[in-house]
Amino acid sequence: MQAVSANYGAIGNLVLEQGRFISDVDELHRRDVIVIGTNVKEALFPNRTQIEAQEVTVGGLRYEVIGVLEKRKGSVFGETEEDNAILMPFRTVAKLVPKQDFLMLVIRARPGQLQAALEQADAVLRRQRNVRFSEPSNFNLKTADKFIEQFDSITAAVGLIAIAISSVGLVVGGIGVMNIMLVSVTERRREIGVRKAIGARRKDIVVQFLFEAMTLTTLGGILGVLLFFAVSLILAFLLPALPAKIPAWAVASGLAVSTGVGLAFGVWPARVAARLDPIEALRYE
Repeated sequence: MQAVSANYGAIGNLVLEQGRFISDVDELHRRDVIVIGTNVKEALFPNRTQIEAQEVTVGGLRYEVIGVLEKRKGSVFGETEEDNAILMPFRTVAKLVPKQDFLMLVIRARPGQLQAALEQADAVLRRQRNVRFSEPSNFNLKTADKFIEQFDSITAAVGLIAIAISSVGLVVGGIGVMNIMLVSVTERRREIGVRKAIGARRKDIVVQFLFEAMTLTTLGGILGVLLFFAVSLILAFLLPALPAKIPAWAVASGLAVSTGVGLAFGVWPARVAARLDPIEALRYE
């Protein structure tokens, strides 16, 4: 529930599904009227289309519904704050709650004059709140760019945590691959001995086992990419408004990292296989 002024609809780019928005007359005479969101309409008046002039009780007082907000398109999770909103004239709420602990001013600047608008708003607010020149402001001014910067900093921190967790997973997976390859070297000693006996060099043995380790991890990477393609399709089906897709660079980097893990953790088993004595390898049962 929000107390708003008459120009809030224009500043917030709100579109009405039916009825009208709060007017200056409603504000001046402190009328008991409200504008509601689509979710509120469905909750209070299910299976009804026209609900103008209907009355609802809020906090023991009756208010007339004068308008319903249209569902905002392009929302990420399918709904926005306006869908659940109950908007009242500011002066109507002020007569119920004379003292406000929190007041937010939404200011819309002219195109290309954002900085000038911020400076003017700062000067007006400091004058209205009797803030001296030497004192810091006792209010906050934020723009959409500031919110975007805060969001980017949060996502960057989450990204770093995700990289740290995935790095631990890669190390654990790489150790598992290395153990598997060491077991494979032990079980294939006779094969290695035969290959060396007929002329295979150390380099040939190293290349063979490195290729096997890289093939193993690359297959794991392909399975991971296919899994998250499926997850993105499910998300796109369940949440059509949420852009869920996997870019080509992410697929390429994922496959490259998985192949690199096989290369890094396959070096030690490959060197162990290459250093085996062919005679001792042929005697292995």
